Amino acid sequence: MHIASVLVRNTALLNPSIRPSSQTVRNVTKIASYCKPAGNRFLNGHNLYGTRNARICSYNQGYASVKKVQNVRHYSKKANQEEEETADIKDDPPLFSSQLPATVAVPEVWPQVPVIAINRNPVFPRFIKLIEISNPALIDLIRRKVKLNQPYVGIFLRKKEDEKSDVVSSLDDLHDVGVFAQIHEMQDMDYKLRLVVMAHRRIKITGQFIEDEIETGPAESDAERRRRKYRNTRRQRNDTDAEQEKEVQDTKDAKKPPPDQLMMVKVENMMHEKFQQNEEVKALTQEIIKTIRDIINMNPLYRESLHHMLAQGQRVVDDPVYLADLGAALTAAEPKDLQPVLEEMDIPKRLLLSLSLLKKEYELSKLQQKIGKEVEEKVKQQHRKYILHEQLKVIKKELGLEKDDKDAIGEKFRERLADKVVPPAVQTVIDEELNKLNFLESHSSEFNVTRCYLDWLTSLPWGVSSEENLKLEDAQVILHEDHYGMEDIKTRILEFIAVSQLKGSTQGKILCFHGPPGVGKTSIARSIARALNRKYFRFSVGGMTDVAEIKGHRRTYVGAMPGKLVQCLKKTNTENPLVLIDEVDKISKGVHGDPSSALLELLDPEQNSNFLDHYLDVPVDLSRVLFICTANVLDLIPEPLRDRMELIEMSGYVAEEKLAIAQQYLIPTARKNCGLTEEQINITPEALHTLIKSYCRESGVRNLQKHIEKIARKVAYKLVKKETSSLSVTDENLSELVGKPTFKHDRMYDVTPPGVVMGLAWTAMGGSTLYIETAVRNTMQGEKQSGSLELTGHLGDVMKESARIALTVARNYLKDRQPTNDFLNTSHLHLHVPEGATPKDGPSAGVTIATALLSLALQRPANTLAMTGELTLTGRVLPVGGIKEKIIAAKRVGVTCVILPEDNRRDFDDLPSFIREGIDVHFVSVYDDVFKIVFDGKV
Repeated sequence: MHIASVLVRNTALLNPSIRPSSQTVRNVTKIASYCKPAGNRFLNGHNLYGTRNARICSYNQGYASVKKVQNVRHYSKKANQEEEETADIKDDPPLFSSQLPATVAVPEVWPQVPVIAINRNPVFPRFIKLIEISNPALIDLIRRKVKLNQPYVGIFLRKKEDEKSDVVSSLDDLHDVGVFAQIHEMQDMDYKLRLVVMAHRRIKITGQFIEDEIETGPAESDAERRRRKYRNTRRQRNDTDAEQEKEVQDTKDAKKPPPDQLMMVKVENMMHEKFQQNEEVKALTQEIIKTIRDIINMNPLYRESLHHMLAQGQRVVDDPVYLADLGAALTAAEPKDLQPVLEEMDIPKRLLLSLSLLKKEYELSKLQQKIGKEVEEKVKQQHRKYILHEQLKVIKKELGLEKDDKDAIGEKFRERLADKVVPPAVQTVIDEELNKLNFLESHSSEFNVTRCYLDWLTSLPWGVSSEENLKLEDAQVILHEDHYGMEDIKTRILEFIAVSQLKGSTQGKILCFHGPPGVGKTSIARSIARALNRKYFRFSVGGMTDVAEIKGHRRTYVGAMPGKLVQCLKKTNTENPLVLIDEVDKISKGVHGDPSSALLELLDPEQNSNFLDHYLDVPVDLSRVLFICTANVLDLIPEPLRDRMELIEMSGYVAEEKLAIAQQYLIPTARKNCGLTEEQINITPEALHTLIKSYCRESGVRNLQKHIEKIARKVAYKLVKKETSSLSVTDENLSELVGKPTFKHDRMYDVTPPGVVMGLAWTAMGGSTLYIETAVRNTMQGEKQSGSLELTGHLGDVMKESARIALTVARNYLKDRQPTNDFLNTSHLHLHVPEGATPKDGPSAGVTIATALLSLALQRPANTLAMTGELTLTGRVLPVGGIKEKIIAAKRVGVTCVILPEDNRRDFDDLPSFIREGIDVHFVSVYDDVFKIVFDGKV
């Protein structure tokens, strides 16, 4: 039965010899009502995708012509296959049921249509558009309308472009004017519906339409009635009623749109105003056609678009209405520019709007063509230049005027080594690398690595050295010109020159200048280089954590480079430069090694003649390099590294030295930097003395330089504002220029009370005075018990041990002198060192702490003096360091009597006479001498 139905339908409908009359269609339909269709369904419209289960009808002049019928083969796994087929056939709807459109002619008036909101380009009449909708309610509505033979929708442009929904909530979200469109194809894609629609005419929204009842199709035919009765007899009534009730309820629920969504609207047709084919319309028409032709000639992409638009083959020239819509649809204008064309009912005005859009599109195409030509011309020029260069290179190579790149590179490297004395070991490596370079491809990574390696090897100054200055007089003049004082350093450099003069050759040396900041350690190195006529190179190792900075990287690493010393030799182009390694005491240790250990080889005179860099991997002679290191604190330098250097101390300056430095160097430099003359600014010696005493008490002169530059800037500001023509800086107006004094008092105590003694300390900033204060913590009288000592003032471990040693020495000394006095044994004592935020450490405060404890126990104030020295448990006084800084600190606060250890007598004798003047120094070897000086020998 199934095969027979297919044969009958194919013969009746697809055989061209049979005339498709209405009687034939009815007969075939009557037969098909008792047969299962061959799995084919028909949709109205042209199927562009060839999908199965699709009804395909094309509507032309009210006739239905079947385009395509596909057969589907069915399989059954049960024995009663024939009965199931019969049941399935009776369940399926007829071929042309009431739910599908048989013949559709576009009506002239259709008052209610579903609404499809679009974002971008509006649709113009007679144009086709592909639309995808995803709103479930709208999808259900369109399915129902197509099933009811009403495949019509209204397409309107949304006012807000940022929203992507297919439906809107109110009429205010849409433009009033849209198009009435017919659905030509509908493809169901599960959660999405794809429509191919064709617009027919302009329509305008008049209001919202809400459906209250469910539409139904035409009345049932006899065949359908018989099939329904047969189906009802085969099924159980209860189950059938329940399922039908559920389907009706679901249909009702689905057809009720959400209250906040606009599904259908009432519309009316919009007819354009009558117009005549006058000269204006003809001119506009011809101009539009000309502009379209120009756009097509300029941009071929529009040719294909226009070909699809004009597929119907009608003459556009004779229809200005369609021509206006065609011109607007051809452009890629904004929606706000296209919607007025759709709304305009005056044909001449619509033609003018369309022409303006086409002109804009034409100008855009011209600009696009211009940019494309410029880019193409640029590419052609570059390609032509490359071709000419390659041709020129080949011609020169054939004529012998130019060699290959590899040969040119090899010759360049050999020319560099022509005037150099290269060691045999290094020359062997260079020759091997040059030979390897000839066998490598120029585009390979190994070629670039080898070329860079040869570049470094041939750039080093093998056997090249600068001529040194071996005249003592010239070097002495240069050193005195740049720096004041520093006799130790100047003498050492002159000794170096004298030795070189006697030997007839120069040699390297490793010097280390250590001292507080601002005393000129870095600047004196530059002066030494100028005095010796050596090239100067400086690099800082402060905070350095990578050994590769000193020793270089391995060549296997990407971006590998040699170390700082090899870079220094290449930059200075000499084997005997002066290398300043700054901040050697601040070097760090990290995950990439310990740079201070790498410096051991570099700064060892026995090893640096064959210094091996990781990158070069050949020995480099650094024995003729003069190394100068700078540091603030020697204790932070590792002992093996300190042992390899010749240490030269650079102590701080006293007030007289600061005054001379300011007058000879700092003031002229500041005057020059600020553009002032000697007549415009004058700083008196009294003002300088006040500046040094009340503002700049540190050991160096860096802070003094900042204050002098500040004064020069203030004077320059007054001169530019024409407040004065010149200014003399005195004590009276100094505070107006640099502010209030930083140091108001020379010392904390004018007269020290019992339990307080002044000591002397050395810091990285120079020398300073240090007071030791002692007091009793618990003054209540009670049962005698052992005493205690509490220490405050941010003291280090060494200084705490010195305090406990001093307490033991003081107890024993007091027991020998006053056996009945057990104050130090029974009292709870508190020892404090002022300026608690400053860390303090070291053994040099031992004698000062013991003297303060005895002064408290005897309740006798000490004489006005300062002292320093390490105290042992047996009462001996050991030597300490920083004697010059401590004497300078004592003189700065006006102390004239100082107690020093006996072993420091030679350090005091080496001081300049102007520092020793006015100081009464007592040298002691045991604490009994200290006690006699402080308390005048009275117990």
